Amino acid sequence: MSIFGNTLELGKLAPEFTLEDQDGNRRMLNDYRGKKVVIYFFPKADTPGWRKQACGLRDNFENYEKLNIEILGISYDSKATLKKFREKYDIQFNFLSDFNKSTGRAYGVSWYFFTSRKTFLIDENGILIHTIDSVDINTHASDIITLYEKEKS
Repeated sequence: MSIFGNTLELGKLAPEFTLEDQDGNRRMLNDYRGKKVVIYFFPKADTPGWRKQACGLRDNFENYEKLNIEILGISYDSKATLKKFREKYDIQFNFLSDFNKSTGRAYGVSWYFFTSRKTFLIDENGILIHTIDSVDINTHASDIITLYEKEKS
């Protein structure tokens, strides 16, 4: 057990969730079977760190598509806040609102009012293959691609 809650085990199924995206559409992890999935938790919408992290992923989005990787950003922010940010910065991937903090607790990233900044890489079968505990917002987008490419070899 970590200070944030659960410590997830690599090689096991990632915790399932059902959350609403910025447009109010329900999203479940199982919806993405057959694709690689990046789930990244971030503390608060439209802060300098979040902008840099999200826009880095946006700028590398074409590379993610080529590798069959879906990106899901999760925070405790409201759907309206997430929608505003997504539109403002022309982000192509979905943000999910974990307003009741259940997914944050399941993934062990829950603080009192925010999530910790942590990323989970999941394979096509829903198996957790890597966690990034110390996210470098400057290299996050390329770090993820490198880790998925290492998994292939």
